[in-house]
Amino acid sequence: MNGGVPKTVAEMNAHAEELQALDTTVVTPDGYDAPGQVSSAYDLTLFARSGLQKKDFREYASTVRTKFPGETKKDKKGKTSRESFEIQNTNRLLAGDSDVEVYPGIAGVKNGHTTNAGNTFTGVAEQGGKVLLVTVMNPAKDEHNEVYKETARLFDWGFAAAGKVKPVGELVPPRSAAQASAQPDASASGEAGGTGKAAAGTQPVAGAPASDSSGGIGVAAGITAGVLVLLAGGAWLINRRWPLPDLVRRRTRP
Repeated sequence: MNGGVPKTVAEMNAHAEELQALDTTVVTPDGYDAPGQVSSAYDLTLFARSGLQKKDFREYASTVRTKFPGETKKDKKGKTSRESFEIQNTNRLLAGDSDVEVYPGIAGVKNGHTTNAGNTFTGVAEQGGKVLLVTVMNPAKDEHNEVYKETARLFDWGFAAAGKVKPVGELVPPRSAAQASAQPDASASGEAGGTGKAAAGTQPVAGAPASDSSGGIGVAAGITAGVLVLLAGGAWLINRRWPLPDLVRRRTRP
């Protein structure tokens, strides 16, 4: 529908480069393992942040269950009707499970698994006016729902530490925003009406050293392949005109 697989893969790689997701090489658009296809927790966080600029993306990612169009049938009189069936979100922090509670303020984003990557999850949650974005790849323990449990621990630490510790870096802005911000009289429209004020030389989180001086930072850094980002309070936020769905606020802690 997009003109074929090669065209789609080329566009995906071009968009990854625009987002400065430089650890990512797309080989096949379906996301399954393929020779040479790679990404990172850092890049998945960039992709999630980009998607969250879009209102429809946020609504889909935060939907727990919905009715999906099914088979179209005709009755004896020739009248056409279409059945529906329920589909459910497999994000356990959003839908819950026997050993995982719904996380307060959760609003998505995406879970997945392949043989080479293991379990992967990118999540966004809001509590107390703070929005955190967390990505975990191949969690340290090979246990049921561990990717969600590890994400929840990162969320807990992040919300408790917000405003109390010094960040080790910031997510890089898209290339177009970085270039525009380098021009004094230019304003970067970017995705979701960002201010374009993120410095072009911003250091990526993944490349910054962790410090144990504040205690909690060492805990967060020690969680395998995890990236935690505080989105509230800086450039390239979730669009203020279209905040996270009301669903999030109904699930926040009192």
